[in-house]
Amino acid sequence: MEFLYEYGLFLAKIATLVLAIALVVGLIAGAAVAKNRPKKGQLQFTDLTKRYQLMIEDLQQQMLSKKQLKQWYKAQRVAKNEPKASKLYVIEFNGSMDARETESLREEITAILAIATKQDEVLLRLESGGGVVHGYGLAASQLDRLRKHEVKLTIAIDKIAASGGYMMACIGNTILSAPFAIVGSIGVIAQLPNFNKLLKKNNVDFEQFTAGEFKRTVTVFGENTDKGRQKFQQELEDTHYLFKQFVQQHRPKLDIDAVATGEHWFGHQALDLNLVDSIQTSDDYIVSQMTEKQVFGVRYQLRKGIAEKVGMGTASVMSHWWQKLAQHYWIR
Repeated sequence: MEFLYEYGLFLAKIATLVLAIALVVGLIAGAAVAKNRPKKGQLQFTDLTKRYQLMIEDLQQQMLSKKQLKQWYKAQRVAKNEPKASKLYVIEFNGSMDARETESLREEITAILAIATKQDEVLLRLESGGGVVHGYGLAASQLDRLRKHEVKLTIAIDKIAASGGYMMACIGNTILSAPFAIVGSIGVIAQLPNFNKLLKKNNVDFEQFTAGEFKRTVTVFGENTDKGRQKFQQELEDTHYLFKQFVQQHRPKLDIDAVATGEHWFGHQALDLNLVDSIQTSDDYIVSQMTEKQVFGVRYQLRKGIAEKVGMGTASVMSHWWQKLAQHYWIR
């Protein structure tokens, strides 16, 4: 039994080493291929009106008698023959810290602008707690393209649109909010640890070379100065001022000094403060628009690169073999 145990342990080590090498090689190869080839994706249009009608039809078939169902179908045929002059395009943005979802948002808006008219509307279902300034600044600029082309933009906040998320939301002609959605947080934050005392305690020197007085204001490993801290704080204040100006420009009726304190509010409170225009979920809004507009979901789905696929596949294989090894050589 001891021999089997040792042999199993040896196989586990070999399998781990081989799979680890395969993972590294696969990632390097995938990165090399992807480097010279732009990322591609697929644009998907979904007829949400048709999907909603099919759901109702399924329910009616279960609820109505044959006679009632026949009358209902007749009424539906009349309604379907009435043309709808405008369209509602539904897009989603579930934002990360670096707002990398902007890449898909750009493609979706470009596609919509290629076919939309001034009678059409875009609904953005927005969910984000914010992130880096430049990332969310670009995301907001993408939404502003719709406003510049005079395509109505409605923003729906079902859960959260805070900080950079609200920077995007304020672009909308109309902002909807669920009752307990988190809204606001018009502020700027930066925080970082400093290990300088720890390095000194262990007799480790940290050297940093810069050209330009404020090339680096505060540092993680070096000794920060009062002058550097003051400059960094001033940069935060400047960014906050630009943020406030941006929001005020797009929502001129807002008392910006009252809401730009970095605080957040729930939907009903945000309505009283003019941060949002109406209390309503995105689901209710979409259904309410289906009588007047043809509703389409628009999504640009990025394809995973070779490195991502290899990484995920290798991780899956490693997990599988670890389970097998545990089953045969450890648990017993």
